Amino acid sequence: MRNLTAQSGVQMKWFAVLAGVFCVAMATGASAAQNAKPCAEDAAKLCQGMQPGGGRVAKCLKQHSSELSPACRDSMAKTKARAKAKAKSFKQACGQDARTFCKDEKRGGGRIMKCLTLHQEELSPACKEKIAQPISKK
Repeated sequence: MRNLTAQSGVQMKWFAVLAGVFCVAMATGASAAQNAKPCAEDAAKLCQGMQPGGGRVAKCLKQHSSELSPACRDSMAKTKARAKAKAKSFKQACGQDARTFCKDEKRGGGRIMKCLTLHQEELSPACKEKIAQPISKK
């Protein structure tokens, strides 16, 4: 029973990490949307007066998902899929390192990434490579 609880805790921690990655990807997608991307008109119409940044426009668009244009809906679905793929790739590359070096670190706010960066010399080659990759918006 104890092992099952520990495993569930690890799964919940990874869920929190994945949720954070998704939020960042959605915020990136919404910021890009305001720069003449598929959601620019939707954001202007549905999120009028919204201060960009911090994922506010992405949250607004998500709240109005039923009112989005097909192009915006498609763009947001693609952004979500990319975020999910990036999170999976990060977990595959750095999962064991995070469990080894950052097991007591509170999830969220970039704390795991900061912890991994502090242990950069001790990380597996795959995780070192993943952390060294620049964050892309596409």
